Amino acid sequence: MAKEKGQPEINKAFTEECNKVLTAVSDALYVIGGKWKLMIIIAMARGNNRFTELQRQITGISARVLSSELKELEINGFIEKKVTVGYPVTIEYQLLPYSHMLEELVGAMTKWGIQHREKIKSERASGGATSVRV
Repeated sequence: MAKEKGQPEINKAFTEECNKVLTAVSDALYVIGGKWKLMIIIAMARGNNRFTELQRQITGISARVLSSELKELEINGFIEKKVTVGYPVTIEYQLLPYSHMLEELVGAMTKWGIQHREKIKSERASGGATSVRV
């Protein structure tokens, strides 16, 4: 089979674009991936700013994991920790403006998650097999 003229350039451009997308998604998942980071940001955006509030709101997260995730979110510029000296010492976390860049992503994930849950429920109701928890 003869190669068409210009084919290597198309494949190279396609590969470069694919690599660009894969790298960007990998970077995003590295920073906000995992089970808890977006959940913490969402809970904070709805007014949960203290450690115990976050732990109570986010079902299933341990204190150790929450503490670690908060530190990573702080390192990556999504939140800041504010310590008020006094008795008792109070610690609150606040979202930084950078975290608002995730609003569109969270909105899209919310919409997709609702649609997916409904799809799975309707498939289960009609006898279709699934592997997703609902």
